[in-house]
Amino acid sequence: MLDHIGLHVSGFERSREFYRRVLEPLGATLVMEVTSEQTGDGDHAGFGVDGKPTFWIGTSHNGHPASPVHVAFTAPDRATVDAFHREALAAGAKDNGAPGLRPHYHPYYYGAFVLDPDGHNIEAVCHRPE
Repeated sequence: MLDHIGLHVSGFERSREFYRRVLEPLGATLVMEVTSEQTGDGDHAGFGVDGKPTFWIGTSHNGHPASPVHVAFTAPDRATVDAFHREALAAGAKDNGAPGLRPHYHPYYYGAFVLDPDGHNIEAVCHRPE
């Protein structure tokens, strides 16, 4: 059900080092970093096990307040990501990124983002090459 979760941090480098150190005893490492140029927003670092980032930290640089929590749900296919986005907008969510490929994560990363009524960044993502 859950694919990954992310937290907004006030000091990217400080938090990246903190989580690098505290997650290491749990077997997690820094798996990926993406820049504000790649995301169109802030800098982000993903930590995980076996090469898959499941815990993310990030900042916002686009002038908008960063959402306090980011949760991504796993979708079985791209059509489900599209349906999630449509239904979320119909239910009152605000668009935070239309369905589409996000190749800066990997070539098949297909996700959609909405802000829930409390401003949390909620995503559905499919990792399949469909």
